[in-house]
Amino acid sequence: MYMGVRTFLKPPPKGTGGTVSARYCYSTYLRHLVMAAATGLPANPATVAEIGPGDSLGIGLTALLCGAERYYAFDVVEHASTERNLAVFDELAGLLHERAPIPFEGELAEIKPRLDNYAFPSGILDGERLARALDPARVARLRAALGDLGSGPIRYQAPWFGDGAVDRGTLDLILSQAVMEHVDALEDAYAACWLWLRPGGFMSHQIDFRCHETASEWNGHWAYSDLVWWAIRGARPWLLNRVPHSEHIRLIEKQGFRIVHDRPVEGEGGVPRARLAARFRRMSDDDLRTAGAFVQAVKPATPA
Repeated sequence: MYMGVRTFLKPPPKGTGGTVSARYCYSTYLRHLVMAAATGLPANPATVAEIGPGDSLGIGLTALLCGAERYYAFDVVEHASTERNLAVFDELAGLLHERAPIPFEGELAEIKPRLDNYAFPSGILDGERLARALDPARVARLRAALGDLGSGPIRYQAPWFGDGAVDRGTLDLILSQAVMEHVDALEDAYAACWLWLRPGGFMSHQIDFRCHETASEWNGHWAYSDLVWWAIRGARPWLLNRVPHSEHIRLIEKQGFRIVHDRPVEGEGGVPRARLAARFRRMSDDDLRTAGAFVQAVKPATPA
């Protein structure tokens, strides 16, 4: 509580500490791609958008280096720098040239979703596809585009608000990694995803429901009253929306999406129901146990 009060009049911190690592970005995007293929979704998206790219555009740059033609990045605060993006881009290109396995050990051991096999997904990124994607002239054009993120194949918008950032019905894939738990206007965000995606396009979100170091127990953020939470949040433009798993699913389905994959992960221990704040006390047992979830949902090609 006191940390939030002290930071109330201070500017938000610069950086998120996430996507500075090319290996993290490579591992994350390939996991989303592998899971899409496993559930019968198209694993060759041409237009990709990412919500909350963080300290670099590395996840989207991986998508481009895997063959995507256009990438949109939306954030609340501008974090990424040209110098960092260039360094991450070059390392990503090297990893793909090497057909490097999907990193999953050491500092990347906590990345989700977990896979059954971390070998390079050559069934998805076959030799012909990679040869086109990694053509030296194409790679040079993509690298040059990092110098101007307002036009060309890479668009970076921060701050971003509203649903007019992308032409309606033009995206193949919208993804996020541990981001949707930070979005305050969550229903509006899922509504924007529905408008942006073409029929047959899909969303792929890894959502982290843990407290993000705001409490000693992983689900302790649900024990705070709204007033205490206001003080903890302070002046930060994002922290946590405290929305549980089932409400994300409800909001996604409310837009008309069809859930094709929902993989919850249970937390260990945690705050018991009796200690929850009044607004969360009627939370389901499943929500109270769910510390994270990987969710993929498709916009049907024809109305239900």
